[in-house]
Amino acid sequence: MYQQLKEVWSELTGPESMFMIGDLNVRGETLKTFSLAPNSLRDIWGMASGYADREYLVYEDEIWTYADASREVNAIANWVLANDIKTGDRVALAMRNYPEWILWYWALVSIGVTVVGVNAWWVTDELDFGLSDAEPKAIVVDKERYDNIQPLLSKYSDMKVVGVRFDKAVAGVTPHEDVKATGGDMPDVEIDPDSDACIFYTSGTTGRPKGAQLTQRGCVLNIMNVAFMNLVVTKALARRDGTEDKLPAPGEGPVTVTLVTTPLFHVTANNCVVQPTTLTGGKIVHMYKWDAGEALKLIEQHKITGISGVPVMSREIISHPDFEKYDTSSMTALGGGGAQLQPDLVGKINDAMSNAKAATGYGMTETCGIITAVSQDYFLDRPFSAGPVVPTLEAKCIDTEGNTVPQGELGELCVKGANVIKGYLNRPEATEETIQNGWLRTGDIARLDEDGFVFIVDRAKDMVLRGGENVYCAEVESAIFKHDAVAECTVFGVLDDRLGEEVGAAIVVAPGKALTADDIREHCSSLISKFKIPRYIWLRTEPLPRNASGKFVKRELRDSLDTADAS
Repeated sequence: MYQQLKEVWSELTGPESMFMIGDLNVRGETLKTFSLAPNSLRDIWGMASGYADREYLVYEDEIWTYADASREVNAIANWVLANDIKTGDRVALAMRNYPEWILWYWALVSIGVTVVGVNAWWVTDELDFGLSDAEPKAIVVDKERYDNIQPLLSKYSDMKVVGVRFDKAVAGVTPHEDVKATGGDMPDVEIDPDSDACIFYTSGTTGRPKGAQLTQRGCVLNIMNVAFMNLVVTKALARRDGTEDKLPAPGEGPVTVTLVTTPLFHVTANNCVVQPTTLTGGKIVHMYKWDAGEALKLIEQHKITGISGVPVMSREIISHPDFEKYDTSSMTALGGGGAQLQPDLVGKINDAMSNAKAATGYGMTETCGIITAVSQDYFLDRPFSAGPVVPTLEAKCIDTEGNTVPQGELGELCVKGANVIKGYLNRPEATEETIQNGWLRTGDIARLDEDGFVFIVDRAKDMVLRGGENVYCAEVESAIFKHDAVAECTVFGVLDDRLGEEVGAAIVVAPGKALTADDIREHCSSLISKFKIPRYIWLRTEPLPRNASGKFVKRELRDSLDTADAS
């Protein structure tokens, strides 16, 4: 099985192949790339919009064909340029997973305007930081996000505001319907492959998020990496089984129908689900919010072929009490990214689904999407693995001194390639710390086996991974320390069967002060997003344990605490 994988991999990346690998000078460095990759996301959308009357976007009873979407994308692009927003400027998108998010994204990247993906859970203080950091010329908001941003509008008076799905007109807000009325063909704009396609924010280790600069080239390479990783596994297993000649030719297979379950302001949904589906002329089905029962209804109704969310979503689907009531036979893949798919879930997916196989991808915002991917029998055989590294990335594991460790030994995983981000917006020190000599330090402790499969075993960064959302402990600690009754505080991850980890905090109350867990949660609610607020809080009077250098020993403390004693 692994011999066939190596054979097919070599063939698909060799000369004359659509996935031929070559070297390219990217921002002064020679990096691996797909030699025949399209130049930009504009080119990707140009190819996809030719699917014309195929259904593209579905939300409740609303349907956009590719032709409908193309007209709307063109109108948005013309409106943007007519409102003195130029190539190289930025526009923020702040809304839940409405189809308009995708339409605005394609319009903006097609004219070289950078998308700023606003975390839909940000509170007003976090929104203020994001707007001051990215300086968008306009923001596109739904009503919920508008209510959060409204107190800031006088501060950002030059920023245009477009409203999506408002129930009534609001002064100073241009309705999206008016933007659609602009009409016109797609403007002719030259795109620099190494310009910023979007700014996606990742939680910061020092209290503020960092705006990762994903390039046009990096996003295109990720689309191709997703396509490659699916194709190489399918062809390798068919070769093993002697059925390779029965595989459909490129573009002739069944249409992909994807259910979007995670936020579009993350690479998991936007770069790894929406964009590859779009390139192949697939259909994208939206949900108002995640609900496993509703997902089962949509799977049956729309003949969904794949769902890629955080692992808890897969678990909730196959364990839902109504699972057997719905026809899920259209599904071919179920899994996700943003967190490790627990090994037991790999087998459970394969047992529960009639046709679907477990699949996962490991990646980062900083690589524009996936670093590795694994699916089907390869995942079943190695359920603890994240899969092999994609073709456009080199990988190595290093020790604490920065030396490459031998194969099979543990070290921090580092990757290098043209799909690594340009850097962090306005954060040169953070960029230098994370990207060293072209190598991106992932912050994950891993090992590489003899077949190039990656096994993630630990996390080097002080971070909680809660249901696919990164929560950096320093950011939560910073918020908690702003309460005058807190003397000491440390934040850490607490294992959780559903979300992988929950946020926990041990807090020493200042002498002479009174403090409750609810006081802390209420205090944090105006400073950080709801998902970052600790679920488990231990209030203490004795000092927190420290090591010889004076640092809190988080693991020792975490292991000594019982969730039953938390508030």
